[in-house]
Amino acid sequence: MTREHPGTDVVVVGCGWVGGIVAAELTKAGADVVVLERGPWRDREAVAGSHDEMLPRRLVHTQDTAVDTWTLRHDGSEPALPIRRAGAWTPGTGVGGSSMLYGGVLQRLQPHDFVARSALTGRYGADAIPADSTLADWGITYDDLAPDYDRFELMAGVSGRAGANPFEGPRSGEYPMPPLPPTPGPTLFAEAARRLGMHPFPVPNGTLPLPYTNPDGVSRPACTRCGYCIGTPCEIGAKADALATVLPVAFRSGRMDLRCDSTVFRVTHRDGRADGVLYRDADGEVHHQRGRVVVLAGYTFTNVRLLLLSRLGTPYDPATGTGTVGANYSYNLLTTGAAFFADRRIASHIGAGGAAEYVADLNADNVDHTGLGFVGGGLLWSAAHVTGPIGGAILPPGTPRWGTGFTRALRQWHDRVVLGVGHGEVLPYRDHTIDLDPVYRDAWGDPLARITFDWKPNERALHRFLGSRLSEVLHEMAPTLVSEPSDLEPHFDTTRYQSTHNTGGAIMGDDPARSTVDTRMRMWENENVWVVGGSAFPQSAGTGPTATICALAYRASDAIREHLGAA
Repeated sequence: MTREHPGTDVVVVGCGWVGGIVAAELTKAGADVVVLERGPWRDREAVAGSHDEMLPRRLVHTQDTAVDTWTLRHDGSEPALPIRRAGAWTPGTGVGGSSMLYGGVLQRLQPHDFVARSALTGRYGADAIPADSTLADWGITYDDLAPDYDRFELMAGVSGRAGANPFEGPRSGEYPMPPLPPTPGPTLFAEAARRLGMHPFPVPNGTLPLPYTNPDGVSRPACTRCGYCIGTPCEIGAKADALATVLPVAFRSGRMDLRCDSTVFRVTHRDGRADGVLYRDADGEVHHQRGRVVVLAGYTFTNVRLLLLSRLGTPYDPATGTGTVGANYSYNLLTTGAAFFADRRIASHIGAGGAAEYVADLNADNVDHTGLGFVGGGLLWSAAHVTGPIGGAILPPGTPRWGTGFTRALRQWHDRVVLGVGHGEVLPYRDHTIDLDPVYRDAWGDPLARITFDWKPNERALHRFLGSRLSEVLHEMAPTLVSEPSDLEPHFDTTRYQSTHNTGGAIMGDDPARSTVDTRMRMWENENVWVVGGSAFPQSAGTGPTATICALAYRASDAIREHLGAA
């Protein structure tokens, strides 16, 4: 039996960055909003005790793969198998979603990223792009989204220095906050990169170096430099997340009804219009929540799977290239290396996880790709730590995993290492898709999302290129020894964490034949459904997606507000 609820103006699926921004903006405009979050209630007191490096390893705040996971295959001829434990990516769950777990980096995409196909074709010719790549322009330009970046940065109190990255797009002014205090390891990395002719810069970050009150009147304290940022919530709210920034605004309005432990499994619709969603509560009871507008604000896989389960939009067929839902799945690649110093301490346990120096000289199309054998780019960077104060005890290659050899190496090298990272884009391809698995199902009997993905020659070449340049920077630091950047495995490995930067599947664009949503994230085929998040990206970029996802949420909020006014 299904319990019916009175209708509301807007039903939002998911309570992370996107859901929080949409709820705040629409309630400020006078709309009534019901937000449905599959995970538990969480407030700032509930994340006390996050100074525990075992939390991310126990996946405490991550999607429960025992209930709802994904399957993966490397190509269409291979059987897909379930991912039994979140590894390569770890999407958040509960109030705040993945915004609670990221490292705080909030960098804008470059202007090139929004027109990548046109720009690369114009500079190198159409043959430079792999024939099977579905690389696409976004339908908007950087300048179109710049005002929404501005709004998000003011709300989140983003720290940075305008112009420090010579490749960044035009800005209307300075960042709301100055850069985070420098830390020794990234400073050494930046000095070495600068000697090699690169242009390092302190990466824009949502972690506050000073107390800040945003335009909505929400105040947050400065970072205490405790070192627990990545994979865990900030105990004091110094790191910008949905719980600390936008949700207080929505709650204050009195117009948001937040329901936790509510798993949406269908969007109900007819004749090109949605009329609500079906969801299960913690007891398994089914509810029908009606609304004038439905916003899918979940993680990439969640958004795409809901569209497919609900039969919203036209599923993508890689054999014919028709349809759009599930097309252009993309990810990021990663390479790491380390410099060890016998005579220098790095104090890697101090600072914010995103207090990093980045290099964008190799990103997007900032370097001439003629003769390189690939298109696309990536960033090089070094942060104070990326795995926590204890987990950050990176040891030289060949160190035993246990015993006296391990403890001797730990004593010798702890706090004497600078980690370097290369983070690159991955092109979308015709056979890289998200669809419904024909075999495996979730705890309630619905098909799981099936991912088809593997490394391609273009990405292997980019990975080698980033690794070689990263190695140059590490050696330029004149360390005692260097752990060389890693190679890509023969096939994509779901067990090794790389990033939670999954994109595509419900991409945006200006052509309904090639995109699921328009340039303001409204579905072409359903006039009152918005699909907002990383799922809208036509492809990944070398730059992380978070700031752009949030800017798109502001852009979509404006469109929804206009729709409600006209409806």
